[in-house]
Amino acid sequence: MKNWVDLAGEVLQGHELTDDEALEILVCPDEELLSLLQGAYKIRNHYYGNKVKLNMIINTKSGLCPENCGYCSQSSVSNAPIEKYRMIDKVSIIKGASQAHELNVGTYCIVASGRGPSNKEIDEVVSAVKEIKAQYQMKVCACLGLLKPEQAAKLKEAGVDRYNHNINTSANHHENITTSHTYQDRVNTLELIKHAGISPCSGVIIGMKETKDDVIAMARSLKVLDADSIPVNFLHAIDGTPLEGTNELNPRYCLKVLCLMRFINPTKEIRISGGREVNLRSLQPLGLYPANSIFVGDYLTTAGQEETADHQMLTDLGFEIDYCPA
Repeated sequence: MKNWVDLAGEVLQGHELTDDEALEILVCPDEELLSLLQGAYKIRNHYYGNKVKLNMIINTKSGLCPENCGYCSQSSVSNAPIEKYRMIDKVSIIKGASQAHELNVGTYCIVASGRGPSNKEIDEVVSAVKEIKAQYQMKVCACLGLLKPEQAAKLKEAGVDRYNHNINTSANHHENITTSHTYQDRVNTLELIKHAGISPCSGVIIGMKETKDDVIAMARSLKVLDADSIPVNFLHAIDGTPLEGTNELNPRYCLKVLCLMRFINPTKEIRISGGREVNLRSLQPLGLYPANSIFVGDYLTTAGQEETADHQMLTDLGFEIDYCPA
């Protein structure tokens, strides 16, 4: 039996996992899972204690996207029956921030579909962000697609703290998921926002027919990119998308992936994101031993767990909400 707690201690001393050690985590026998979680928690507790960060999404623009991402109900190749609308107004964005504030959410995520924002859409977001920062002093994350340098500068000036642009999968597997933009396009956007002085947020979607080597490559890529926050999504396959019917995951493997992310990116915010309810199911609480952050409320086009259930889960675990206004 592997001594995962000892390995965690080595990571805290600066050890970087070998490929063999990383693979051992993903293929860890189920009877060792609690020991693996203990090791991951040792690292998580060292950097974050028992605090959990809460995040909430507002979908400010739905559908109408020209990209062909196979997982996404909003893409041009999706037939999913979702609500479609253009960018909502500033008042609606601010109203969502008010709701997030009432739920002790630390980071409010303004998300819009599409390849990238128009200048008019940027101006709408900028105007909303300025008022949100003035009223609620909460952290704001924007997720608007591929950016231009001048757009990134406007977001920074408005007070956007973080920008999300997920790599989603490995460079090797990327073309199997989308061909309307490249993996390098995503990397370039992350480098652009870092250059603008905005904290980079980038994560993955697990369960899209990738290999375990792909999962390890994702974790390593995020380390190289120095993403401050790493959302780990688990595919919620939506009818009408190219990945409809894909069901590769079980809760135990999802926990092993979260542990891998913690071992490879020990100091970073690891966030359990989309698909946690349908993939982790009754094991959701265990996910917070490697991870230190979750979304509350709904996702982009799928429903999340009731906010009260999330708060109760944290209370039952003895964890504390880490509300850190900007």
